[in-house]
Amino acid sequence: MILSPGSSSTPLVDSVPALLAAVLYAAASLRGARFDRLAAWALPAAWLVHLLALVADIAGWGINERGARLGFAPVLSLTVWIVIGVHAIESRFVPLPTVRGWLAPVGAVVVLLAVAFPGDPRPAATPLAPLHYVLGVGAYGLFGAAVVHAALLDAAERRLRLKGPAPAGGMPLLQLERLTFRFVEAGFVVLSAALLLGFFSATRWKLDHKTVLSLMGWAVFAALLTGRRLRGWRGRRATRWLYVGAVLLLLAYVGARFVLEVLLGRVPT
Repeated sequence: MILSPGSSSTPLVDSVPALLAAVLYAAASLRGARFDRLAAWALPAAWLVHLLALVADIAGWGINERGARLGFAPVLSLTVWIVIGVHAIESRFVPLPTVRGWLAPVGAVVVLLAVAFPGDPRPAATPLAPLHYVLGVGAYGLFGAAVVHAALLDAAERRLRLKGPAPAGGMPLLQLERLTFRFVEAGFVVLSAALLLGFFSATRWKLDHKTVLSLMGWAVFAALLTGRRLRGWRGRRATRWLYVGAVLLLLAYVGARFVLEVLLGRVPT
């Protein structure tokens, strides 16, 4: 769907922000009453250092080639960074410690992954290409946040069916459902804009696997929002459509680039 990476080495000095972010994320994932204060402080610190690592990775610090350095790992890292930022804002209003407990390890993994697979710098093909990149990654982040909330929604409904206790300080079920689909709606708008911009700004548009999977993901989200509005889709039926659409988008760029960069050792064009 977006971006064109490759495979180049990252100098050790440029890896320091990523390594520090990984350590802070590890601290944020600690559990237990005696670690609560440390973990609460470490997550926003890790998020800020993660931003510095992203700037270093994408700007290509330490190399002389022009253009953004983006591949499957930096895009995945940026997506997780957006999701963690959304969680940080939400947690100011509704405590969600269980989310922090598994988002923090994911953050540690993706920053280290971006160090190992930084991608190759490529100049923008057209003047509108940077906006296309930003919209594409923004859509990934919004749908990523929707998936996190959908997982919370499924867990809450499962506890309700089993008549288990609701977690202390948890978000009310209806509020969580509304918020999940607000992210889906916002992601759909941003994804639509990214696809349209990519179509009209591409110097050489082709119907490759990346485009096909992106359009399939778009169609799944369109069907989900239509079904929810016209047929009242809720619960597991709705979240399954969300998961399918998110997987298609993930395969469209991150999955395809992983195969090319890592398994085949090729620089995507």
